Amino acid sequence: MFKNYILIAWRNLIKRKVFTAINILGLAIGFGSSILIYLFLTYHFSFDNFHENGDRIYRVVTEEQRDYVDYESSVPPAFAKVFREDYNYAEKVAKVVSWENYQLNVGEGTNGKSFKEDAVFAEPDFFNIMTLPLLDNLSNRSLEEPNTAYISESMAYKMYGDGNPLGKTFLFDNKETIEVIGVLKNAPKTSVVPEEIFISYFTLEKFNDFNAEETWGGISSDLQCFALLHPNQNIAQIEEVLTELPKRHRPDSKNKHVYKLQHLSDIHFNPNYGGINPAVLWIFGVIGLFLIAVACINFINISTAQAFYRSKEIGIRKVLGSFKQHLFWQFLSETFVISLFAIGLGVLLAVLFLPSFNNLFELNLSMNSLLSYRFFIFIFVVLAAVSFLSGSYPGILMSRIVPVLALKGKLKHNDTGGSATRKVLVVTQFAISITLIAATLIISNQIDYAVNSDLGFDKESIVMVSIPNELEKVQINSLKDQFAQIPGVIKVSACLSSPGGSINNWGTSIKYHTRPDFEEFSIQVKLADANYLNTFDIPLVAGRNFFENNSDSIAEVVVNEKLGQKLGVSTPEELVGKQITANGGYVKATIVGVVKDFHDNDFTEEISPIIIANQTRWFDEIAIKTNGQNTRHVLDQIGEYWSSAFQGYIYEPRFLDDRVAEQYETEQRYLSLSKVFSALAILIGCLGLYGLILFFVGQRTKEIGIRKVLGSNIANILVLFTADFFRLILIAGLVATPIAWYFMEQWLQGYTYRTQIHWWFFALAILAIMIITLITISYQTLKVATTNPVKSLRTE
Repeated sequence: MFKNYILIAWRNLIKRKVFTAINILGLAIGFGSSILIYLFLTYHFSFDNFHENGDRIYRVVTEEQRDYVDYESSVPPAFAKVFREDYNYAEKVAKVVSWENYQLNVGEGTNGKSFKEDAVFAEPDFFNIMTLPLLDNLSNRSLEEPNTAYISESMAYKMYGDGNPLGKTFLFDNKETIEVIGVLKNAPKTSVVPEEIFISYFTLEKFNDFNAEETWGGISSDLQCFALLHPNQNIAQIEEVLTELPKRHRPDSKNKHVYKLQHLSDIHFNPNYGGINPAVLWIFGVIGLFLIAVACINFINISTAQAFYRSKEIGIRKVLGSFKQHLFWQFLSETFVISLFAIGLGVLLAVLFLPSFNNLFELNLSMNSLLSYRFFIFIFVVLAAVSFLSGSYPGILMSRIVPVLALKGKLKHNDTGGSATRKVLVVTQFAISITLIAATLIISNQIDYAVNSDLGFDKESIVMVSIPNELEKVQINSLKDQFAQIPGVIKVSACLSSPGGSINNWGTSIKYHTRPDFEEFSIQVKLADANYLNTFDIPLVAGRNFFENNSDSIAEVVVNEKLGQKLGVSTPEELVGKQITANGGYVKATIVGVVKDFHDNDFTEEISPIIIANQTRWFDEIAIKTNGQNTRHVLDQIGEYWSSAFQGYIYEPRFLDDRVAEQYETEQRYLSLSKVFSALAILIGCLGLYGLILFFVGQRTKEIGIRKVLGSNIANILVLFTADFFRLILIAGLVATPIAWYFMEQWLQGYTYRTQIHWWFFALAILAIMIITLITISYQTLKVATTNPVKSLRTE
């Protein structure tokens, strides 16, 4: 019986090649998109699921409670030792410090090579917490020793080729020689610590004494603390006990620390601590369902539209003894055959477009994931669901046809049913497309607003170059003078970090003037020379710029307007001349000027209260303002001077506007994907519309001929076919607008500085769908409208 269903289904599909092709292509695009989304979702849901004791691994994080709550994925450097020695909650506790983009030199002379990699300084117990197995190692050696390292298999090949890496050395950051004492099995990239170089934690003090020393005085975002808890621990009870630590070690701090245990499975999905927002994954999952739903709607619409022309076939089947269930399964079989072809084509489309998808998200998704049993379950479920949902309604509809009316030719289009349902489905299809287009317009408008708004400082044509070594003030001034002499260079400034798009942030508390206590809020410290304000075009609103001095102490600072607002000071002039104490007393200085507020964070966060001061030994970058002309030559000239000052280091200039734009890199990627999926939804919808109009034009050929004989022109006939669709689009717009408005309003709530949702976003989306619909149906309509009416009237 089943074989007979399939055979008849195949014959019917071959008979109607155009409609079959439209259905297969629409479903294939939906399937292909859904497969890519499936790979994307499975990638994210696979994070850190390979650790043997994953159910007992926690990261200790900090809630900094000031005038607002700030979430830090770190703890003070002293925490790990106290948690390990003073409490009995964990089997193992380990700190790691992650550094990004540091230089490695391997080999010497012509055989030597230099490149930049991320690296981790790890305590030995980190490898007893995480499942990162050693493949080979030097006996009697461990990461207890300074200047030793484990590296992954792939990193060993990159550094040393096919040779044995054990016992070999590399130079890290042009400062310390590190010996390789172990090779780790390649770990999945879906790890909370994805780096491939693990250097002994005891080496860290040679680079950075803050993370190495046992201090409670601050938090570095580079540091993370992991713990393997004993079984059956009460997490809430542990967190309650940990509330005593700030009271004991930070009794005078206004910055209240609350230490929390974050389970390993939560790290990748908690946006408070730098993880991805789970809502994004849900949105992509829903988009995948939308695309398949749109393709299913196409199939249902075309199938129900054809019911009238298959009525005689159904009538004969019923007369010959077919029951309703037989006809139902027959149409379901046709749907299954189409879905089977479509899913094969969908896999092929996914394979073809996977490289582009990987480039968009900077991922390395592989089609090998499609060989897993989970994928086959996914495909089976999708195939079954699509076949049933797409085929069941047309099957039920056509199995209800009265055979007497069908065989006598007295069956009317209304007798086959489906007209009202078809309109509802078309409205649904249009509503999905309008929602996606409107959402894309709103997201694009917000990102454009964030990237191109006046940030309060100049970011155009400013080149940022690093200072990899600590230099004396006279050396920095000499290098700045060399840069300033380059034709095309306008201004030069040395600093800890740029005003916005910063890679270095220094937060601390302050005590203002005669007030006895530190303030409840935190400030950001920007260390810079006296050219900073001029180079970045940050205007003063009161007072003057600070003067540079040759001592290590900070005597004068410039602050921003926001600091005055937080302090409750009525005018910027009132701040000038007042004393402030910051960084636990390290900074004691006079406020000599107030600058206009500038955006030091992205638009999701408020402008911070800021102080700008001079402290040469903390400078990490030099900012070079150019005239924007002959840029390549200017960069080469900068590189020559820079390489001469920092021999052996890799020269990597970065434009500040690119760095600022990178703050919205994730949103830009999601916007790109939103555009792609919106286009796919429209394409699938257009295929369905083309199929419907092909059917309706064929159905009304004689009518068109009669209308032309009676004097109708081409415009009248075009209006005849488009008017109904335009009415459906307007209804879809009324449905889609409040839905899109609500969800995009929720999305915009994540931005402190945001645009407004305007009515014309939705009007433009509706207009776009109308134009696309008009283009889609015009070809076939005009083809028939321009046909000789004599031929139309002869059509049976």
